[in-house]
Amino acid sequence: MGKKGDRAAHSRASAFLLQSSLVPKLFTTFAERYANRPGGYTRIHKLGNRPGDNAPRAVLELVDNPRDLRWEMTARSVGWEVVKERLRTTNPLSVINKGPVGTQEVVEKELSMKFDQPGGLLRPKTRSYLQKVMRYRNVEARAEMSKKVGEYMDHLLATPMVTHSMHQEAKEKNVQSTPQRQRAGQIQPGETRPALSLAQGALGHRRPPPKERVLSMRLLFGRKYKRT
Repeated sequence: MGKKGDRAAHSRASAFLLQSSLVPKLFTTFAERYANRPGGYTRIHKLGNRPGDNAPRAVLELVDNPRDLRWEMTARSVGWEVVKERLRTTNPLSVINKGPVGTQEVVEKELSMKFDQPGGLLRPKTRSYLQKVMRYRNVEARAEMSKKVGEYMDHLLATPMVTHSMHQEAKEKNVQSTPQRQRAGQIQPGETRPALSLAQGALGHRRPPPKERVLSMRLLFGRKYKRT
């Protein structure tokens, strides 16, 4: 509808959309973004069941949007695998000193390779995800992906040093202090949100927990109550 741009399309869009302010955006922003895409404009992320009533949850998003989850997670996967491959053949200190160099070449090479073609740095699955998110994007998106991959590589290389420095400062205050172990999906030093919440679609601000005590069976019956 947005690609046609004729008067009939405007009339149908005005009758369908609940907010009239979105009609110009449909024929400008969305029409330009999906001009070369034949279909598949939305993506569904399943988030499991909601605590309480066990209702299924999901996030419906427009593909190739500025906050695309697949784009973010693919950039992190590419950065992780590039760092892992470089650490196999190079001294970790040398990798840290060089920094995230050559990301543009890696992205360009992986985009030109086939799914199971040998000789690349990425796993076939990661290469497939990279090619999917870049398939209908413009040429400038390659530079944006390379920049994001480099930023995450820099973060991966700096995290162990920051964690070690934080442990040393804590050890000076308390000799018995042990290094903090990072779990999968846990927030890392320097991050504002963990990758797990990003993958689950937690893009907005989280609601603060209630200050009052939550009514529960344990609150009513005391410590004698046991869950079955």
